[in-house]
Amino acid sequence: MNATRPAPGSQASLREANRERVLGVVRQHGPLTQVEIAAASGLSAATVSNMVRELDQAGMVGLSRSIRNGRRAVLVSLASGGGLLAGVAFGERDVRVAIADESRVILAQQLMPLQADHVADDGMERAARLLADLAETVSSGVEDIAAIGFGLPAPVDSVSGEAGSDAVLPGWRGVNVADAMAGHLRSPVALDNTANLAALGELRNGALRGVRHGCYLKFSYGVGAGIVLDGEVFRGSAGTAGEIGHVTIDENGPICRCGNRGCLDTFVGSRALIQSLAASHGPLRLKDIIHRALQDDLGCRRVIEDAGRRVGVAVAGMVNLLNPEVIVVGGLMAEAGDLIMDPLREALDRCAIPSAAATVELRRAELGDEADILGAIHLASVLSHSQATKSLTTSTTPA
Repeated sequence: MNATRPAPGSQASLREANRERVLGVVRQHGPLTQVEIAAASGLSAATVSNMVRELDQAGMVGLSRSIRNGRRAVLVSLASGGGLLAGVAFGERDVRVAIADESRVILAQQLMPLQADHVADDGMERAARLLADLAETVSSGVEDIAAIGFGLPAPVDSVSGEAGSDAVLPGWRGVNVADAMAGHLRSPVALDNTANLAALGELRNGALRGVRHGCYLKFSYGVGAGIVLDGEVFRGSAGTAGEIGHVTIDENGPICRCGNRGCLDTFVGSRALIQSLAASHGPLRLKDIIHRALQDDLGCRRVIEDAGRRVGVAVAGMVNLLNPEVIVVGGLMAEAGDLIMDPLREALDRCAIPSAAATVELRRAELGDEADILGAIHLASVLSHSQATKSLTTSTTPA
């Protein structure tokens, strides 16, 4: 067998692209009839029929009888039994892991606290151990994990595959997570920023469903954004799009951990909020500030409302540049509800171009803490089926 990819423009290359298009449509929309696949993919009915037959023979899709619009129909769905999917989502101070089946239904998950300054080896070892434990709870083993979606709250270089930076998660700086995790679990790994994963989770299962152009704003200990363009998460040329927390809003402001002055994070990150209340309230956690604000503590309300206004100014710039339909606000700060949403909306309306501000809808996230782990599971599913497609291509390429 010839394991090389078919030449661009060849019949084999076209067949591979068509198979992946059919799989992509079913992966995104769930079980569909062949007529519905043809409509969603733009392929002819005959091409879809041929691709479904090949995928069925390869065990990559399953066929089942159903009723559509009062008529008997055959639904095409992703094949089950292809192994487990795993998601790993690191926060600044914790890691959440989950095991899902082939249809992305989470079977088990667990959250474990971490030290804020943990290093990559410790984090990956902890994640691998948790995944092994979870696999046992669903009567499986780590050898049954087909793919892993892995998220970090730090820049991820999509070109080099390396994570972290000297300022954000320095303990992960320069680590190629996909290669390093192979030392712990023999499964392929797809790495992404957790804001992107949360955007992906909300896009497939939450408040961004059906949105072509939108944004997920992860507002927690810091601020990050996952951008959606044309119905897909946009990562930029090197994977670092959406770093809204490092937009400069005051060039004479405080020094940020990234080395610049006056980044948004220096005004609305948890350290800034906690420090602003230290003299009047003593030591607090971010959760304490939100809880007290909701109980009408005037000082805590003030710092949250101020943070909302500052984020709104930065978001207005994004609205002017991208003209999104929807902005979804998630993360721990979203739990403050209208205390954060109202001043954010007010600042957005004041600072954005009126026509752009008038057409953007501000929503609270629907998935809460599970947005990024669901995005990680989806990423693992895409990787798993990509690996299976490559195997199919190899097996059908003439010698």
